[in-house]
Amino acid sequence: MIPVILAGGKGERFWPLSRKHRPKQFLSLDGTGKSLLQATAERLLPLSDGWDGLWVVTSAMLAQGVAQQLPQMPQENILAEPEGRDTAPAVAWTAIETARRYGEDAVVGFFPADHWIGEPEVFQKTLEAAAELATNQEAIVTLGVKPSFPSTGYGYIEQGKEAGNFGGFDAYQVARFTEKPDREKAEEFLATGRFSWNGGIFVFRVGVMLAELRKYAPTMMSVLEDMGAEGYSQLEKKSIDYVVMERTEKAFVLPVAFGWDDLGDWNALERLVKGDSANVELANHLGLNTEGSIFYSSSDDDAIVTIGLEDVVVVRDGNVTLIVKKERSQDIKKVLKSLANHPKFKDLL
Repeated sequence: MIPVILAGGKGERFWPLSRKHRPKQFLSLDGTGKSLLQATAERLLPLSDGWDGLWVVTSAMLAQGVAQQLPQMPQENILAEPEGRDTAPAVAWTAIETARRYGEDAVVGFFPADHWIGEPEVFQKTLEAAAELATNQEAIVTLGVKPSFPSTGYGYIEQGKEAGNFGGFDAYQVARFTEKPDREKAEEFLATGRFSWNGGIFVFRVGVMLAELRKYAPTMMSVLEDMGAEGYSQLEKKSIDYVVMERTEKAFVLPVAFGWDDLGDWNALERLVKGDSANVELANHLGLNTEGSIFYSSSDDDAIVTIGLEDVVVVRDGNVTLIVKKERSQDIKKVLKSLANHPKFKDLL
């Protein structure tokens, strides 16, 4: 398999730790000292047979940072998009380039750079099963994560007709992809046992994906095949889910049960590292009557002292301190829009 890491995102909901030149995938959020990008790359190396077979697609602004984080990776395996156009152009351009180097029968997998994966051995076996399915059929395989609660923050995949067993994993044709549901609908999905979270991981023979892209996005493909990255300014922002996965008849899903988290905002740290403590403390924190909260500092010299707080996130980074109720953490993106329009604060982005 040729694993490709999608590493062009901003991770705005992890501000102020995540900034323009230091996005979420460059951060270490679990105290190990390893960034999310580095952890993702190490997890994929057994599938790629080493660094020569591993690729990253990112933004031009972040390409140097990727090279610094992954110095073993060949420079030519880092594709730098001149401007962000969502995941459809990223997948399409990378598919074109990998087909040129390896041929259209090569099996390629796409992986977000900012996910946490538990049980890496199960993860690898699952991907080997996905590669087997993609090799034997005209299939675009996605991994569906078994839901552990009725999340309203994830898209869902509904299982359709059974498609056989591959490497010990049952595969299904995709009946439909759905957007993020409300709580009632999410509970209905879980009750059926047919739905899984959309983990954003895709495996396919590169020729199969290219054919579907030419079918459903002919203008985009014409631009990219003629001009490569130089044509990005002519492309619309569209996700691969919207362009291909929600329309193709070649989508298959492997429901999986390994530990997974997309680390979407600061609340993810509670799922990742909390343990039995009253708070998540990745900082020097002294609290009085403080519980259910998350504390993070990028400096060992800083101290955070709290009295009588509950269910808040406090993040200290450089000259910025963020304090937000956990339930309002999604609103960080709204604040960043305000900062961008404020001459005094725009340099904090």
